[in-house]
Amino acid sequence: MAKILFVVTGADHWTLADGTTHPTGFWAEEAVAPYQAFTGAGHEVVVATPGGVVPTVDRGSLAPDVNGGQEGADKVAAGLEAFEELRRPVALEDVDLDAYDAVFYPGGHGPMEDLAVDPVSGRLLTEALASGKPLGVVCHAPAALLAATGPDGANAFAGYRLTGFTNAEETQAGFAEKAEWLLQDRLVDLGADFQEGEPWAPFVIVDRNLVTGQNPASSAPLAEELLKRIG
Repeated sequence: MAKILFVVTGADHWTLADGTTHPTGFWAEEAVAPYQAFTGAGHEVVVATPGGVVPTVDRGSLAPDVNGGQEGADKVAAGLEAFEELRRPVALEDVDLDAYDAVFYPGGHGPMEDLAVDPVSGRLLTEALASGKPLGVVCHAPAALLAATGPDGANAFAGYRLTGFTNAEETQAGFAEKAEWLLQDRLVDLGADFQEGEPWAPFVIVDRNLVTGQNPASSAPLAEELLKRIG
């Protein structure tokens, strides 16, 4: 049995370009689908958040229209209820990477608020990448990669092929014009080789031990890729 670290945003809002805040948190499907895949395969999941705060789910991620209808929404809500580890997270500051076999970051707009500028998360990502352990990051969670900079200012993920929530998707979601910055632009700026699939379709990129997914629909396929590497 492997032990998998889920690093989840502790933010419950996202600050927009005009200074107003949008209620958010983590995206339900992006946490639930991988959790079910990992625990279904017999692995243990531990949740960590900045400061050990209990993470907030983005209420919008529980709506029927983003879950393929009411039945899908009910399944995600039930999966969230069963995800007991979310209610007793450890503090990210106390995490010892050596205790884990893989690391996974679910998205939602929350990481744009906190993990994007969290040096503790940035160091963990840098160490995970260097360790060769499977590292999965999906949707808006690649915002956390922005904090993975060394003393020389270089980013650990520069030159890696990866994906994340695209400008096209952010535009279609209605936030591109409201956002202070766009994830795809920032990942390109840090030197990543950003890959873009069709909006809202599953799209997963693997480069060495880094596995990234573009959007919520990519979370389950990403989890399967991680499982292959966990063994």
